[in-house]
Amino acid sequence: MDRDRYSRIRSTHPLLVAPTLNLAPGFPDDPVMLHLLQLIHEDVGLPKHQIITINTSINHDLGCNGVEAKQLMAALKQYFGINLGDYKNNRYFKHRGFDAYSRLVERGCEGKIPLTIHMLYQAVKAKRWDTRTLEATGPQKR
Repeated sequence: MDRDRYSRIRSTHPLLVAPTLNLAPGFPDDPVMLHLLQLIHEDVGLPKHQIITINTSINHDLGCNGVEAKQLMAALKQYFGINLGDYKNNRYFKHRGFDAYSRLVERGCEGKIPLTIHMLYQAVKAKRWDTRTLEATGPQKR
C-alpha cells in the first residue's frame, strides 16, 4: 500500500498552510474569501490563539482600529472593485482626536456595531457596501 493513498488532500493556499491561522470548521474556502482573509491578515492581523469564524468581528475580536479599517476598505476597493457607498468608519470605530469626554465615553469599540468578516464577504460578493442590508443579514449560523 502506498502511504499517500489515504492522505487527506490539503490546500496549498498560504493562509491555510500558515501555522498562525486557526479557521473554524466549515469556514468558506473559496478564492474570494481566501483573498479577503489575506487582506485582513495584512492590514489587521489574524491571531494564532483565536479561532476565526465567519462571525468574527474585526473591531471587537481582532482589535482593528479606525486607521487600519480605512486601509482595509481602500484595499477592498482596489482589489475587489467594491463601491463603498454609505460606509461610515465612525459607525464601527471611535473617531480619532483628543477630546477628553469622547475618550472617556468611547473607550475602544464598546457600544459600536461589530464589523464582521461575513459583512465584508457579502460586500465583496455584491461589489458594493450597503449598510442596512449588510447589518440586517446578521450573524451566520454555525
